[in-house]
Amino acid sequence: MRKLISFLLYIILMSNSSEKLFAQENQVGVSGIKSVTLRLRPGQDLKAEIDSFISKNRIEAACVLACVGSLQEIAIRYADQKETSFEKRKFEIVSLTGTLSISGSHLHISVSDSTGKTTGGHLKEGSIVYTTAEIVIGIMPDLKYTREIDSTYGYRELRVNKINE
Repeated sequence: MRKLISFLLYIILMSNSSEKLFAQENQVGVSGIKSVTLRLRPGQDLKAEIDSFISKNRIEAACVLACVGSLQEIAIRYADQKETSFEKRKFEIVSLTGTLSISGSHLHISVSDSTGKTTGGHLKEGSIVYTTAEIVIGIMPDLKYTREIDSTYGYRELRVNKINE
């Protein structure tokens, strides 16, 4: 499992093109990932419920391992846009991925409509479950995610910290 985590961190961090960041982050190891499965029901807000679960359980580092289900409304902020787009139709959740923490979450979603047309972007509050949403969350007890302003673009970006044992 440790080799898989290291490989995944390598892939993610190499896409950042910062060798210094890769060298720093590659040394953060994880042991004993714990998983938890949530099932949301019709009418629940996908993002709000995930954030609420993380907050109530004071989870400092987690990621979405899997998500399947459907939505009757989507709230997505598309790439390089400031405003959230809302749409009411039936959608299948094709994928949901992201990092989760009491310091803030960063989630991307892809959904498809009845014709198979797929769209995606940042998941925002207002994405309402249609029939179900089944979410598997991986919790990393050895890590703490924080968000700090990155001077490159001015956004609060992920910082990975090892929790002292």
